[in-house]
Amino acid sequence: MRNLKILIAGLLLALPGMVLADVGDIPGGTTWYFHVDLDKMRSADAGKGVYAWMVDEIFNEVKEEAGVDLEKELDSLTAFSANDEGPVFLFEGNISQESRDKLMTFIAVEGDISPLKSSGKAYYRFTDGGDADGDVKRGIGTENVEIQFEALENESWISMALKNKVLVTSSEEQMTAMLKSGGKISGSRGHKGTLVVLTAEKALLQAGMDSVALGKEEGGDSGWESNIVRNTEQVAFLVAAAANKLALEAQLITTEPDMAQSLAGVMRGLISLMSFSDDMDPEIVALIQGTRIEAAGRNLNISLALDPDLVVSTLSDR
Repeated sequence: MRNLKILIAGLLLALPGMVLADVGDIPGGTTWYFHVDLDKMRSADAGKGVYAWMVDEIFNEVKEEAGVDLEKELDSLTAFSANDEGPVFLFEGNISQESRDKLMTFIAVEGDISPLKSSGKAYYRFTDGGDADGDVKRGIGTENVEIQFEALENESWISMALKNKVLVTSSEEQMTAMLKSGGKISGSRGHKGTLVVLTAEKALLQAGMDSVALGKEEGGDSGWESNIVRNTEQVAFLVAAAANKLALEAQLITTEPDMAQSLAGVMRGLISLMSFSDDMDPEIVALIQGTRIEAAGRNLNISLALDPDLVVSTLSDR
């Protein structure tokens, strides 16, 4: 759990950025994306419990050890990565001058505080901080917490020039393009190669990946241990607030239509087996039995509604 906290804290502290106006407008060729809307999470009844858990388990620790109040300053976070371009991290919120000063200190230690300019906006180059063996060891931290990042290559680019936003990119080309557009992404919704994005009126979390491209990065033809993921081309995931429930939806685009039907059968079989387990909590059984699984063509859709209290209790037990 502590490693999870540090990972999330690291993304929020050292790799913040601005939020996409529409998470559907991710660029073509994107291999993965992640978006969490904390502003909606803390205002929606179904999301308040999960948000309170995040405050207790993550935000308070970050505030105590790094002096940054994410509860007050963080509204949303988006990250994505396109083929051969590296990741972009986007953050939006009421960013205090104190946090901006800490980020400038971070740049001064591991980068160059001489500002560069594009479209009249300043940005900074951040170098790798590699060790004697050439390994990249990028990070930020205090005496008690040090956070390392392997996602970025040997340099990155940071800007705080956009109002209420901080932007971190893997390349200078990404930075100048986004500053030119005022922080807006020119997406390619519906174009070939664009990832599926599931949407809802009160979406709290959205994520997706090109499992083929990422699997090859892991090694071999697929690289995935999961038989299900090995037989899919794309995976999209959504958590939304729906009345007093957390609605979860996942969509898998399989390699061929027969595979979608096969995977649907496997999942229905697993649900049936788990439902008859004497060791299974009745609430979990009811949840499993309420799962909907539908296959059409190469698409496999899975949806269910969760009791927020059950989600929080499960998180708290880990």
